[in-house]
Amino acid sequence: MNILFISLGCDKNLSDSEEMLGLLTGSGHEIVNTEEEADAIIINTCCFIHDAKEESVETILEMAEYKKAGTCKALIVTGCMAQRYKEEIIQEIPEVDAVLGTASYSDIVKALNEVLAGKTFQEYRDINELPDVSANRILTTGGHFGYLKIAEGCDKHCTYCIIPSLRGRFRSVPEEKLLKQAEYMASQGVKELILVAQETTVYGTDLYGKKTLHLLLKKLCGIRGIRWIRVLYCYPEEIYDELIQVMKEEKKICHYLDLPIQHASSRILKRMGRRTTKEQLVEIIGKLRREIPDIVLRTTLITGFPGETEEDHQELMEFADEMEFDRLGVFTYSPEEGTPAASMEGQIPEEIKEERRDELMELQQEISLEKGRERIGQELMVMIEGKVSGESAYIGRTYGDAPNVDGYLFVQTGELLMTGDFAKVRVTGALEYDLIGELADEYTE
Repeated sequence: MNILFISLGCDKNLSDSEEMLGLLTGSGHEIVNTEEEADAIIINTCCFIHDAKEESVETILEMAEYKKAGTCKALIVTGCMAQRYKEEIIQEIPEVDAVLGTASYSDIVKALNEVLAGKTFQEYRDINELPDVSANRILTTGGHFGYLKIAEGCDKHCTYCIIPSLRGRFRSVPEEKLLKQAEYMASQGVKELILVAQETTVYGTDLYGKKTLHLLLKKLCGIRGIRWIRVLYCYPEEIYDELIQVMKEEKKICHYLDLPIQHASSRILKRMGRRTTKEQLVEIIGKLRREIPDIVLRTTLITGFPGETEEDHQELMEFADEMEFDRLGVFTYSPEEGTPAASMEGQIPEEIKEERRDELMELQQEISLEKGRERIGQELMVMIEGKVSGESAYIGRTYGDAPNVDGYLFVQTGELLMTGDFAKVRVTGALEYDLIGELADEYTE
């Protein structure tokens, strides 16, 4: 059967999608790229914030038209929206034949078979179960990099976040399963392994009684073919000395950390249910930069959280100016039903949220350009991502650039390079978020 698979949302969701693709192709189904070719359509949804929810709903409704027309025999919805709004989806979109919750994606083949047999299908395993998928996943990232999801769920319960109610409590994937999956990914050509979870830094606490991310990283470094290992979603208060040490010792681990801090006003951080104060954030960031001088730090911020005053916003602006994060993203606060923050007093008008976001991004643009100019003259190892159409130039990423969220280094050269190649590049120019360079002594490997 020909299946169109649509994956929405974050890289953790993409990892689930790749697992499902592996199960489907392992059962003899073919994956196609267009709705017109598809006998069945599967949508792995997201509903983390309002915009993601809207995209999921629009996609389901759009695909439902192919079911109405009779060209599609099965329409299946999985993921976060299927977990959160299962009854609404079934009642309001009758074209949907099956819904699978976040812990049930390993049942995707069973769901498809049931629908093809003329039945509707719902599966909602306990969200605190850890799906056990042993099939070889299908990599959809181009093959040269891939996401390794090392844990599911979260125990933090930030007041704005619905993840614990959709994904359950924090559960680490056993180390032996991760190593096996990483070895498989390396055998498929993956050279950059990107570790993801709702929170990576507490990996192992539930299984082994202590944080063991540093031990997992050491073992992953031993896998042949893996050149870079990148760690995302590290809660700042959970950064620990052994993790810093292994990053310093192991050459494969990129000197890059994603620290989602969300704000810098201690008052707002407390209302958010975060575990840090501004003073603690300054201390953690300072320690990372002292221990690993060339570390690239990325963070995300939220503007317009309920009760945020202009003074809180200015405090956040000053913090961002002083810390000079290498990479920074800003979201406006999105009130999510069922979260404590949604019913808090002091909800901020949308236009003020957006104004504050724009102010932060303008500041970050200046910081990013300045940091880029400081790179001019440096030689950096770059992973090639592809060729610039019609030009003698390639798109690449340095150790300081995570795919799909950070910038690029544009490499000007007449040499023939392939996606996934590594090349040493001399930086010759800087834009707001990207760098420009040329091959250093025509060196590639």
